[in-house]
Amino acid sequence: MGEICVHCGEDCGKHPILLQNKPFCCNGCKAVYQLLNKNNLYTYYDIENNPGIKVELNDFDDKYAYLDKNEIKEKLYEFKEGDMAKVTLFIPVIHCASCVWLLENLNTLNKGISSSMVNFVKKEVSVTFNEKEISLRQLVELLESIHYIPHITLEKKNEHDRRKEESKNLLKKIGVAGFAFGNTMLLSFPEYIQGSFGLEHKYKFLFGILNLLFAIPVISYSGNDYIKSAFKNLFKKIINIDLPVAIGMLAIFLESAYEILSHSGSGYMDSLTGFVFFLLIGKWYQNKTYRALSFERDYKSYFPIAVTVLENGKEDSILLENLRSGQKVLIRNLELIPADSTLLKGEAYIDYSFVTGESQPVKKNIGDVIYAGGRQVGEALELKVTTEVLQSKLTKLWNQDNKDEIKEKDLSSVVDNISKYFTIIVLSTAFITAITWLFINPKIALLSFTAVLIVACPCALALSVPFSFGTTMGVFGKNGFYLKKTNVVEKLSNVDTVVFDKTGTITKSDGLEVKYFGEELSEEDLSLIKSVTRQSTHPMSSAVYEHLKKYSSKEIKDFRELPARGVIGIFEDKKIKAGSYEFIYNKENGKAKQTSVFVSINEKPKGYFTIENKYREGLEDIIYNLSKNYELHLISGDTDSEKENLLKLFKNENKLNFNKSPLEKLEYIKSLKANGKNVMMIGDGLNDAGALSEANVGISVADDIYHFSPACDAILEAEKFKYLNKFIKFTKTSVNIVKLSFSISFVYNIVGLYFAVTGQLSPIIAAILMPASSISVVAFVSFAIIMLSKRKKYKF
Repeated sequence: MGEICVHCGEDCGKHPILLQNKPFCCNGCKAVYQLLNKNNLYTYYDIENNPGIKVELNDFDDKYAYLDKNEIKEKLYEFKEGDMAKVTLFIPVIHCASCVWLLENLNTLNKGISSSMVNFVKKEVSVTFNEKEISLRQLVELLESIHYIPHITLEKKNEHDRRKEESKNLLKKIGVAGFAFGNTMLLSFPEYIQGSFGLEHKYKFLFGILNLLFAIPVISYSGNDYIKSAFKNLFKKIINIDLPVAIGMLAIFLESAYEILSHSGSGYMDSLTGFVFFLLIGKWYQNKTYRALSFERDYKSYFPIAVTVLENGKEDSILLENLRSGQKVLIRNLELIPADSTLLKGEAYIDYSFVTGESQPVKKNIGDVIYAGGRQVGEALELKVTTEVLQSKLTKLWNQDNKDEIKEKDLSSVVDNISKYFTIIVLSTAFITAITWLFINPKIALLSFTAVLIVACPCALALSVPFSFGTTMGVFGKNGFYLKKTNVVEKLSNVDTVVFDKTGTITKSDGLEVKYFGEELSEEDLSLIKSVTRQSTHPMSSAVYEHLKKYSSKEIKDFRELPARGVIGIFEDKKIKAGSYEFIYNKENGKAKQTSVFVSINEKPKGYFTIENKYREGLEDIIYNLSKNYELHLISGDTDSEKENLLKLFKNENKLNFNKSPLEKLEYIKSLKANGKNVMMIGDGLNDAGALSEANVGISVADDIYHFSPACDAILEAEKFKYLNKFIKFTKTSVNIVKLSFSISFVYNIVGLYFAVTGQLSPIIAAILMPASSISVVAFVSFAIIMLSKRKKYKF
């Protein structure tokens, strides 16, 4: 064997192609290596050894010319706005961490690519790119040049049909294996009868040949998925859980075929067919069980977004799931566009950074289409919903990981490391067992070897985390606490510091008492103030707007909202401003006695609205209970008018921070993390988006209209705020259940291995126990969490 190719790991033969003293099997692999190194993508080769796929250089000619046609592009694009487009491509050859790393760094290979994100399970990559710099055709050609060839089809099967087809194929394989198992058992039955009832030699050989014929379709059809998966991964130098099963199958089949054909024995074809049959039955039942127990992976039923609908001149808030095509919606400054819509009224500047990563707002005109996921920057808009509302589309965007965060060592990474070495340990144990039994009792060496390979399985271990945290996520979702991803459960359990925002977080945003002090305002002035505060979603703007709701609305132009300062808008020749004292008077504020919104018209201060702060129900109990185990902080952009009241709750004056800008909030979180704190930030997602994103866990508190913030890790319904401490405490229970399930899984494997190694376990029983262990662990974690959540101390 010659040298191994640095890129793909294949044999280079007698005459390798050399570059910088590194061997390559072909010019294609060398070209990809040069391309990656030219763009400083060395890490691709550091994550996995020989991670690439053998490359054959292609002259593309017109292979992908059809991708230049607009009608084809329209079918493939998920999003298109100006020069920016987004497409998701299926790439079957994605197989390791290096693949993921390279495909998520495509922007280094071509500057026209803004971002790319891999879904490893579905083997898909979503790419956002600038058509002026790289076309769809050039993008696909780039992927093929590094041998990640997309499988492009314009017809997509829905998930239900695909699952139905997979289930049908599995049942066919079970049918073949079951038929063969029944017949091989019947033909092998005389072998188990002792004494004079034994078979004559000629019948023994005939029955053996028939058993062999029954076993061939079992090994080549029913069990081929295990064999193909194992050896494809082995070829790529990846050892997966299918390898022991495949080795066990082939060992029994080859040994039995040898015994039958050489007239030296009857073989174990009944054990082989029974083993495959029960393995497939277990797989089928596993799939059924997982679907019954599994949480909704796109969180459709848990994800809370409400929208303001306009009907007969009135505004009404409804849940997104109830929004229908043709309805009119009101979108305020910084609110998310919930569905593809047409602009009816207002000056639209849409920020698509949530979709594409590009933060430059795009101007839209009346009649233009605005895509779901965009965010309005400026005055309130009236839109008409034009397409079916796909809540999962927004959820998918929320789940995009745009944070540049250091990968934390969590339970999932521990499981990954265990699983990586688990198979190697099992294979070593199996070979040692076989060798040992060859010296003691050769007759059971093969069966013990196979039983060891089959009975030991890390599946139960690997499934504990997603099902435990997924079920927790489901329980929380049904009780008004919506998590972005399952790993947020573990992050919450590790928190040691809690930082609260004030306005709209620990204080209520609705039902507030508002009073006006200052120069008398005309009805037109009040209408103007109402109209400018209507554009904003900030709790204080909303409070003033609700107070003035009876007055008529004016069409505000040139609206702007300055974070932590206020709002500004123009009506005819009047300039209306509402916000902080500093914003209106351009100087520092004295000691304010109450939370206030100051107003001016044409730069002339008119007066101010005072807003009585009402703390959320149960705040005193929350602060008291959390203070026992966590370090508590408060950070607010508001004045210290509530300092005395808050000091009674938080006790420590040094932990109360007022008059902080959004940037100062962000820096405060950074300083806590720099001191080794595990920080949870709770805010409203408006002026504290940066701080929410920086915290280890960011929670956005949502009132009647859910102000969706992409920066947050979780959304907590305001009325469930009083249960915050219970939610955090339950995450610790969930983590403990995972650890307990780990122990159960380890005990199962140790006990199973003991019986297999000592020759007391047949491959058929091992095949039954293997899926049973996974099902039992998954059922245990799921039902344990559901039952514990119903206990009185966790009653949400």
